[in-house]
Amino acid sequence: MHDHVRLYLSKYQEILCCPRCRSSLTIGECDIACSSCGGRFGVEDDIPLLFWPSEWDASKERVAEQVRRFYEETPFPDYDEFDSVGSLMEKARRGLFAHLLDEQVPLGSRVLECGCGTAQLSIFLGIAPRTVFGTDVCVNSLRLGQEFKERHRLSGVHLLQMNLFRPVFRPGSFDLVICNGVLHHTPDPLLGLKTIASLARPGGYVLVGLYHRFGRVITSARGMLFRLFGQRLAFLDPNLRAPRTSAAKRRAWFNDQYRHPHESRHTIGEVLSWLPHAGLRFVKSIPRTVPFVGFSESEQLFSDEAPGTRLERLVVELGMAFSGSRQGGFFVVVARRP
Repeated sequence: MHDHVRLYLSKYQEILCCPRCRSSLTIGECDIACSSCGGRFGVEDDIPLLFWPSEWDASKERVAEQVRRFYEETPFPDYDEFDSVGSLMEKARRGLFAHLLDEQVPLGSRVLECGCGTAQLSIFLGIAPRTVFGTDVCVNSLRLGQEFKERHRLSGVHLLQMNLFRPVFRPGSFDLVICNGVLHHTPDPLLGLKTIASLARPGGYVLVGLYHRFGRVITSARGMLFRLFGQRLAFLDPNLRAPRTSAAKRRAWFNDQYRHPHESRHTIGEVLSWLPHAGLRFVKSIPRTVPFVGFSESEQLFSDEAPGTRLERLVVELGMAFSGSRQGGFFVVVARRP
């Protein structure tokens, strides 16, 4: 284990715990050990391997293993278009959501991204003076992010392997927990939300992004055509026909959207019903829960708004069948731990 890895693990040892039994971890010269159950965890390419399986029933374990294998073979998203921190920042800031996050997450915050993939968002948020932990089950994905952050000497970002259902952090350790595009690929999204919500401090925030039930309609139709006629119809997807998109990026997008082994689909109303079970209170959704109110450059992501009525949400969510396909039929809910 390299000295800089040992140093940062020792610095944050108070918030780390064993994913198996939740006891304290001891940072050794070569590995990480649990002081109670005797579990030992290695480090590979400067990435602490703190994964522990969920130990649930066979059908759920099968789904989890299929998803893990999929992302080990197809890390998403890739870094092919980024040759510098500046190019990563430019791309992230072109996306309104990432830009607003960077503007509105206070400097000095401690942020956790569960299911960070190749950690592009974690790295982007960690360029400013924040402490950001990016976690994922797939070492191949984390390795791409680790290589980028080490090449550009980004010391505020720490990547480690973790099962979000068996976290390696103590409850209440983070100002913001992000889980964007992940829970719908797990066997139990509600349990996942409950688990990650516990990691936010009182007064802290949780941000989750999920596939929408109606927003995926056009994507599903395209997927059926692709299965029948192959990728000769790739022009039907705006992300695949974009002229500046590299072949590697098109391949990663196609696999993630149309060949994924497991996904579930949800509504804003469904997630609203989950929040009390996770000990959370609704703050905001994207899209908004009232119709005809757009998402603007001045949006305050962490400013409370009242959820719309069922009828208002229905109008908004039906509209996602026509507007949601460009980004894969995605919606975001921001919640706060009281």
